[in-house]
Amino acid sequence: MDFNLGEQEKMLQAAARRFATDLVGPRAAEIDASGQFPFDLAEEMGAQGYRGLPYPVKYGGTGAGYAGYVLALEQICQASMTVGAIMAINTVPEEAVFRFGNEEQKRAFLRPLAKGELLGGIAFTEAETGSDPGLITTIARKSADGYVVTGQKQFVALAPAAKLVLVFARREGEGLNAFIVDTSSSGFIVREPCETMGLRGLGTSVVYLDDVYVPGQNLVGEEGQGFDILLEIMSIARLGVAAEAVAVSQAALELSVDYARERKARGRPIAKLPTIQWHLAEMASRIEASRWMVYRAAFLRDQGLSIRYESSLAKLFASQSAVEVTRMAMQVHGSYGAMKTMPVERLYRDAKMTEIYVGISELQRNIIASYLV
Repeated sequence: MDFNLGEQEKMLQAAARRFATDLVGPRAAEIDASGQFPFDLAEEMGAQGYRGLPYPVKYGGTGAGYAGYVLALEQICQASMTVGAIMAINTVPEEAVFRFGNEEQKRAFLRPLAKGELLGGIAFTEAETGSDPGLITTIARKSADGYVVTGQKQFVALAPAAKLVLVFARREGEGLNAFIVDTSSSGFIVREPCETMGLRGLGTSVVYLDDVYVPGQNLVGEEGQGFDILLEIMSIARLGVAAEAVAVSQAALELSVDYARERKARGRPIAKLPTIQWHLAEMASRIEASRWMVYRAAFLRDQGLSIRYESSLAKLFASQSAVEVTRMAMQVHGSYGAMKTMPVERLYRDAKMTEIYVGISELQRNIIASYLV
């Protein structure tokens, strides 16, 4: 068991930090305030290879593995969780095609997604489903040489920019199917945006599927395999959110340390006050525990192992820690922490989103408990 990063991992981490500092950080407040999707930064992430990190070079990736993926994601999300989440969400349809797609699908879909030529999203959640696939009402009816998909999806991230979306729909028989759907298809309609407290600018929207024709070759996996595909790819989605939570926490700690050194009370920095030091120490300990849970899950995935259990552990703990860490950062900053002009206020809102999206904490507890018993 080796806790040291290799030279390639250190180089990737440093490069991602430069990208985040130079290009993402200066735009973070603007993206949050406007709520506008950052098309240019999404494109630049693709150009620099950040949208295909876990996957082999022959499929358009960089071969950095899942460990490299979370290292880069953590750096980018420290600057803007929204920008990093674009990279993380794009990985979910990639994972589906990589694990369950045939060679033709990997060339047609995975390669352009991993190379940054196309952006991909996922459409699963519906108004009545929550996290229960059994309640999906979107249906895929067979046609002569493909399928016709009809339904409505909620909270589809990257909707204004995605060219391909992994859509889950109920079969006419039992079970679910998973399809890669071209968003330019007739009947694929991006409707109103979903205004959320955090992760603003992610393009999260309601999507209507009005008799969308999907070619038969766009079915991922086998007929009725959609539920298995969903379970597998959600472990990678949870890994991404856990890394985002670590990043937000780390950003909040660094801001708090800097502020505590500069802010004075009774003629000396508040960093000298025991109460402030207790906050900082607690923040640091939670971050380190969260970080190593994330790194371990990524390491296990690089060994070819399932991380359904480990990713739920990491997401549950890291997201709860992120909420607590950013709350403590608000306390360190005092009244200034609640001001919209201060980045810690944005981090607090983003941290709460990590507890909610890609499965609420209660769902993660169910997954963990099911594994244990």
